[in-house]
Amino acid sequence: MFVKKLIKYFSCFIGIIISFSINAQTPELGNSSHEKWEFVLEDTGDILQMAIPAIAGLTTILKKDWKGTKQFALSYGTGFIVTHSLKKIVKKELPEGRNLFDAFPSGHTTSAFSGASFIQRRYGWKYGKWAYLGAAVVGGSRMEGPDGWHDHWDVLAGALVGIGSTYSFTTPYAKEYLEIGFISQNNTYLLGLRYKF
Repeated sequence: MFVKKLIKYFSCFIGIIISFSINAQTPELGNSSHEKWEFVLEDTGDILQMAIPAIAGLTTILKKDWKGTKQFALSYGTGFIVTHSLKKIVKKELPEGRNLFDAFPSGHTTSAFSGASFIQRRYGWKYGKWAYLGAAVVGGSRMEGPDGWHDHWDVLAGALVGIGSTYSFTTPYAKEYLEIGFISQNNTYLLGLRYKF
């Protein structure tokens, strides 16, 4: 119930951000080969790359899922460290001759897919599919935004780092509960207790 409300409010928030982005002042397109939607896509990706993991972490806190909070911190932190280490090791140049050498892997994509895969792994596909959709938008925004910041290999690697770090530390969420069973047959009575955590 709570997670449904969280997703509903998150969807409204993203809709508002997109509408503001569409109406926002963009650079003069007369001297540019870029269209307005490219700027909107890039802005949306910038927001989602932080919003998705923020929702993942916030969900663990609001559900008082402290084990999940620890798992999220470990998986997100690992993804961050691996991504930025690879950027320093590989030193791949960003497209469009920007003379910056930190393209591989995409940090935006790692962040978004780390949050999305955590939501899916911890709380299931019912919520994870929407988080993955948002993460895919982030990946697309890194390739299709104005001038493109990454190529498909950078984005794919970022997604793999995010998902891999999540699956290394995250287990599915199961609420603690107590089952009581009772069986009687031929003057024999059996009471069973099962505690699942």
